[in-house]
Order: sequence, then C-alpha cells, then structure tokens
Amino acid sequence: MWGKNKRNADAGSGTEVDTLIGEHTRIEGNIIFSGGLHVDGHVQGNVMTQPAADSVLSLSEIGIIEGEVHVANVMLNGTITGDVHAQEKIELGPKARVTGNVYYKLIEMAMGAEVNGNLVHSAESSSQVVSLKGEKKGQTGPQSA
Repeated sequence: MWGKNKRNADAGSGTEVDTLIGEHTRIEGNIIFSGGLHVDGHVQGNVMTQPAADSVLSLSEIGIIEGEVHVANVMLNGTITGDVHAQEKIELGPKARVTGNVYYKLIEMAMGAEVNGNLVHSAESSSQVVSLKGEKKGQTGPQSA
C-alpha cells in the first residue's frame, strides 16, 4: 500500500512524501525530518531539518503548526503560528496563514495568502542587502546611480 502509491507533496514537483501526519493526529513536540513531510494534522512544536538537507514541508489547508519552521522548501496552504525559515523557497497558497516572520530566498504568494509579520529576504551576502529606501546596510544616505 505505502510502497507503490506514495503521496506527492505537489503532484508536479515529483517530491515524495516520506512522512505523513494525518488530519486527526496531534503531535506535541519538535519534529526533525528529512525528505518530504506532509501535514494535515496539528503540530505543537518546531519543525526542522538539517540546514544542508534538501527537504520539503507541505502543509495542507487543514494543517496547523504552532512553532518555528526551519526547512529548505515550504509549500504552505494551512496555518503557522511562529517564524518560518525557508532556506530556499516558500510557496504560500490562497489559504495560507502565517502569524510570525517569514525568512526566504524565493517566495511565491497567491492572492488570499496572509502573513502577519515581516517578510525578510535572505540575500547571498550581507553586503548585498538593500532596504526598501534603497540604502545598503551600513550606509547613511541613499545610493547614487
């Protein structure tokens, strides 16, 4: 049953789900995983992988996470209360709700998604970080062309 028909986190991504937390499951405690994790249930604790791991977390519209998330790739359509650290990419679906800051390199956000916190872009180098006013960190005035 599980061997032949693994569910995909995203039908188009080809990413296999190694761990599934079902709709009627509640987990209290931190989760450390590798590969793909799909959450339909409720997690009260932090969800994380190793920093160099190529991992995917998918949270369905009925899924809830109360805690911080530290995962390379996040596909979110449910509710997270806590900061989200997507080392590579985050996709926020139309029913996504985040109460906390979102840290990302790449972001895709559908109409209807909600973030109650800051969106913080993680640049490759701190010298390349530019504020919304067009100032580089460490400089006092606007940049000249």
